[in-house]
Amino acid sequence: MDHLEKLESKSVFIIREAYANIKNLCMLWSIGKDSTVLLWLARKAFFGHVPFPLIHIDTNFKIPEMIEYRDRLARDWKLNMIYGQNEEALKNKETYPDGNIDRISCCNKLKTETLINTLNGNWKRFKLNHITGQYEIDRSSDSYNGVILGIRADEEGSRSKERYFSARNLESNWEIENQPPEFWNQYKTEFAEGTHVRIHPLLDWTELNIWEYIKKENVPTVSLYYNNVNGKRYRSLGCYTCTFPIASNAKNVDEIICELKTGQLKNTAERSGRAQDIEDGGGLETLRRSGYM
Repeated sequence: MDHLEKLESKSVFIIREAYANIKNLCMLWSIGKDSTVLLWLARKAFFGHVPFPLIHIDTNFKIPEMIEYRDRLARDWKLNMIYGQNEEALKNKETYPDGNIDRISCCNKLKTETLINTLNGNWKRFKLNHITGQYEIDRSSDSYNGVILGIRADEEGSRSKERYFSARNLESNWEIENQPPEFWNQYKTEFAEGTHVRIHPLLDWTELNIWEYIKKENVPTVSLYYNNVNGKRYRSLGCYTCTFPIASNAKNVDEIICELKTGQLKNTAERSGRAQDIEDGGGLETLRRSGYM
């Protein structure tokens, strides 16, 4: 097997281990390149069918094309698609775009709090009805004990401290010092009752690996990743008020791979266009310790 095939095999194994050992499992889909590769791997792991719900945390400020892409793939691939929102914060305009709080507080409200309360079932969830094509209130309020995420260790400093199977306490807080070791591809998949587990099958992948795999498998991606007109493209996707494109002439997957291989982006961090990272001192650890993805 070549390097990409080895990464794929390990990720598929971890996804299957999670499904076999963790009850009430779901997968977080941010609509970005990493989580879409993760979704592709899940479909491969179960022969075209994804046997658990896909969860999207909708801040109401995502770039519109991202939502259109989400719903198109959800329909085409027959995904059990669910989204959650912080309706109270949006109603009261407790957001950064409304000018009432800073970016970090906004991320906490619209992402962290929403993620925690969507997973535990305390807040309303909205589920895609494949017959009507519309989202309806999800009748189930069961909590999800485990969530599969598409984070990578090389993407951002705090994520390099993660494990493949990462336990959270009852409040979904991340206690870095209490993570179990993972030697020789041996993973802890049994946890105390009430433990929330996050699973990271892409932990060893790099940004270059992701794009090479997208090329190899012809994985569909949002066109925002490519330079369409003005010599700029998005390298990382998020809310339109806090996510900015980078200077790049890459118009397709091959040209992005060339940028990464030739070092054209060596002085530009992958998440350099994410303003909340800068406000958090250049990292996400503050947010991630309290439950952020």
